[in-house]
Amino acid sequence: MRLPAALALSLLAAAPAGAAPCGGSFAGFLKTMQAEAVAAGHDPAAAARFFGGARQDQKVLRADRAQGVFRKTFIDFSRALISQNRLVNGRRNAKKYAGVFARAQRDYGVSRGILLAFWAFETDYGAVQGDHNTRNALLTLAHDCRRPQIFQPQVMAALKLYELGEFDLNTTGAWAGEIGMVQMLPRDILERGVDGDGDGKVTLKTSAPDAILSAAHTLSMLGWLPNQPWLQQVVVPAGLDWAKTGLGTELTVADWARMGVRARNGKLPKGTLPASVLLPQGRKGPAFMVFPNYRVLFEWNKSFVYVTTAAYFATRLEGAPPYDAGHPDPQLSLAQMKDLQRKLAARGHDVGKVDGILGAKTRAAVQKEQERLGLPADAWPTAGLLNRL
Repeated sequence: MRLPAALALSLLAAAPAGAAPCGGSFAGFLKTMQAEAVAAGHDPAAAARFFGGARQDQKVLRADRAQGVFRKTFIDFSRALISQNRLVNGRRNAKKYAGVFARAQRDYGVSRGILLAFWAFETDYGAVQGDHNTRNALLTLAHDCRRPQIFQPQVMAALKLYELGEFDLNTTGAWAGEIGMVQMLPRDILERGVDGDGDGKVTLKTSAPDAILSAAHTLSMLGWLPNQPWLQQVVVPAGLDWAKTGLGTELTVADWARMGVRARNGKLPKGTLPASVLLPQGRKGPAFMVFPNYRVLFEWNKSFVYVTTAAYFATRLEGAPPYDAGHPDPQLSLAQMKDLQRKLAARGHDVGKVDGILGAKTRAAVQKEQERLGLPADAWPTAGLLNRL
C-alpha cells in the first residue's frame, strides 16, 4: 500500500542526495548508496535487495551521449508524429477511458486532448515504453559524473517505490529512467502519482487510469489553469506588426482581435485572456494563438517544436481541423544556422550554444535583428537575413 505522500517525501528529504562520489568503482558506489539509503531511514533488507545485483548499463551511457541535434521544423516534426493511426487510437482511448478523462477534467481541470497527446507521443498509448532496466539505468546515471545531483535522488525514490510494492527490480523503461505510459521519473511518481484504478498502488506501466490521472495531477502541480485553453489556430492579417509575435509578447485576446487576428475555425476565447501569437515557421507558415497553459507544457518537455506539436495534436484530438501549412521560406541548413548564430553572438545576442538549433534564444535574437534591419520581424531566419548580417 502507498504511504502518505508527506511520509514518503520526508524519507527522500532525509537522504543526502548527491553525496555519493560519482565515477570510480561502480561496486563501491553501490555500497555507498546502500549505506546512505539505510542512514536515511530505508529498510536495510529492502536496500540490500535493491542494490544487490545492480549492473552498470553501457547502453544507457551511449544513449545519454548520443542525443542528436534536434532540427526538424514544426511542419516536418508534426507530420512525422501525427499519424492517422495515432488520431484513431487517440479517439478510441478517449471513448474507452471516458470516465477517467472526465475525472481528470473534474479534479484537475485538464482536458483529455492534452493527456492523450502526451500519452501518444511518449509511448504510443503505452505500446512502446522502453526496454532499459530502470534500476540499472538510474544507478548508471547516478554514478556518471554528468548529472549525479539529478539521478541520485531518483535512485532513492525508486527504492521507496520498491518498498511500497510499486517498483519491480525488472522494471523497464526509457534510458533516462522514466517509467510507464506517460514516462515519469520515480520522484515524480512519488510526488504526483495517482491511484486511478483503486488498487492501492500507482502502476504507470500497466494501468491506464493511473497514468492518465498522474499526468493530469502533474500538469496541475506545474501550474495548469483549470478548464482553460492552451492553443488555437488563427489567421493573421498581412499587415500585422510581426515584432509583436512570439512568446516574448503577451497581449489580451481582445488586443489581438483589434489587430485583425481571428480564429481559423470557431471563435476566439474570452477577450481578457492573456495570449501570444506564435508563428513556428514565420509569417508565411501556420499561425497559432497560445495561452498560459501552453507555457506550462515546457515544464514537461523543453523542446519548442515538441511542445507546439503536442499542443496542436491535442486540439486535433478534440475535433480541430488540420492546420494551414502555408508556404514558409525554406529552413536554413545546419551550416547556415551555425553561421547565423555566430553572427548574432558577435552582435551581442545571447543565443546559447552555437548548435544549429532554432531555440528560444536564437528566435529572439533573429527577431531583434529583423526589426533593426527593417525586415518582417517574424523570428524565422532566412537566407536573406543571413546575407544582411
